[in-house]
Amino acid sequence: MYLPPTVDEPASRSADQPQRGAFTFMLHSHLPYVRENGTWPHGEEWLYEALAETYLPLLDVLSDLADDGIRGGVTLGLTPILCEQLADPLVVERFVEYTADRAARANRDAERRTQRGNERTGEAQERAALARWYADRYGHLHDAFTVRYGRDVLGAFRGLQEDGVIEVSTSAATHGYLPLLSTDAAIRGQIREGIRSYERFFSRRPRSIWLPECAYRPAVPEGPPGAGDALPATAQLRPGLERWLEAEGIELFFTETQLIEGGPATSATRGELIGPYGAVRRRRGAPPPADEPLREATTYEPYWVRESDVAVIGRNERTSLQVWSGTVGYPGDYVYREFHRRDESSGMQYWRITGRSADLGDKELWQPEVAFERARDHAGHYAWLVHELIVERRDAETSPLIVSAYDTELFGHWWFEGVTWLGHVVRYLARDPEVELVTAGGRIEQRPPTRAIDLPEGSWGLGGTHFTWWNDQTAAFWPPIHAAESRLEELVGREARQDGGAPGPGEPGDVERVAHLRQACREALLLQASDWPFLVTTGQATEYATERFEQHVSRFERLCADLEGTPPGAPLSPEAIAARDEMSLQDNPFPDLEARSFGPPEVAGAGHRERPA
Repeated sequence: MYLPPTVDEPASRSADQPQRGAFTFMLHSHLPYVRENGTWPHGEEWLYEALAETYLPLLDVLSDLADDGIRGGVTLGLTPILCEQLADPLVVERFVEYTADRAARANRDAERRTQRGNERTGEAQERAALARWYADRYGHLHDAFTVRYGRDVLGAFRGLQEDGVIEVSTSAATHGYLPLLSTDAAIRGQIREGIRSYERFFSRRPRSIWLPECAYRPAVPEGPPGAGDALPATAQLRPGLERWLEAEGIELFFTETQLIEGGPATSATRGELIGPYGAVRRRRGAPPPADEPLREATTYEPYWVRESDVAVIGRNERTSLQVWSGTVGYPGDYVYREFHRRDESSGMQYWRITGRSADLGDKELWQPEVAFERARDHAGHYAWLVHELIVERRDAETSPLIVSAYDTELFGHWWFEGVTWLGHVVRYLARDPEVELVTAGGRIEQRPPTRAIDLPEGSWGLGGTHFTWWNDQTAAFWPPIHAAESRLEELVGREARQDGGAPGPGEPGDVERVAHLRQACREALLLQASDWPFLVTTGQATEYATERFEQHVSRFERLCADLEGTPPGAPLSPEAIAARDEMSLQDNPFPDLEARSFGPPEVAGAGHRERPA
């Protein structure tokens, strides 16, 4: 087990010691838009479980770190569509009801165990004690949400960012799979409206962004999907994603290990991508200056992406595997809570993993005190791993950086003890004289990249390609997505004012047509979400995802037809307005959305290239 150098205060360093390495967790938080779209087994319950098991416990841990003067070590990604839901009054009210309901279920479990006449048995007593533990926990969550954080989770995260405890990163508006979108207008809209949402909740522009699914695309030839090498040599290039980030003032994004280091884990480096562009071969690794020796690209340092002012940092594979690995990852320890077995009456999870080959029916009861103590031990091991990697990589001229990236929902929801583990890791590293806790954007500001790199196309998905989102099962999603992109761009241009503007909040024009166009933009964003093809490919919720996708396509087409069937500026029918109002009751994110973001260049206007404050 790793032991920090000191117990009470961070260790000091002498001036002649080598520069410290740096570390940050990059926690990517995302859920699809589930508000008013079902409950169990798919729908709003996903959001409430994540709030109860991940986001609120994480807020507690981060707030306690802040109280103890610990800053840095966590860069927290919050996707715009997740933020829109966490701030929604309906979601807030229903989550309060959810915590009360879960506490009541646990209390009923405890009563059942003591009323069946078997309270003298050890197992019945343990089950009853566990049920009371859950009842107390949900009571605490209720109080934390309503009192400590004032029902404002995003406000609490904003306060932590303002105090320098964390950095909050953004993403594309609805987590659209950017490399597979067919128009620049759709990419611009996803990025720009995601940033607009972030500004509303965090009162500043974001510095960093998590590209959905870690999916990156460099410049590619313009042309129809699937054309690939058949495109003429004279075909113009569509800008790489870094150019759209640069235009909006984003300084940094994150990518998968193999897109930086190469290797057999991905076919991206061999030009074998599966997607609408076919196999487009590209070089990687920008040549260094003539007087600089060639060094292999590594995830231990950031890079500029080609000629842009946007930096990229790769996920550190060694530290990430220590959690994600199915063989050596911490979450598989037998004392941790079993995710898959639930009480048939209450849905509570009373069992532990027990063993690799143990059937669900053979699981033994979970012991919270043992599990949380194991989480502390594993945190010590992890902190020592970070320490060793930094010392191993450090030399007199460099200060290695480790960005250990995970889906936030892994902690607490899937690995119940994981949020506690995170807190222990940060505390251990705060006392390590070899490690500086940083945030990703703060690190880039302090130590900008010194080299540039050409990234290949790829993602975190199967084989490093787009296959997880574009395959035989999901191919039918993409023609409607691409058709909607082009249709919306043309429609926004059609509705634009004569002076080159486009309808937006507070601008002249028929108020109902403006509302119609903005709702069409929302539906287009929602149907582009990467979640729908992902859920189909993985088999997690095929029917639900397909139904949701088709629903948004249908609504989008209805709204467009209403506008296209009437001259610009003409009034819409009462029936069309009533139908749109019904849609907006269910699909209401991005209230300050600007339709111009999705229009042609002359309507959309230039991006925002100022550096964030």
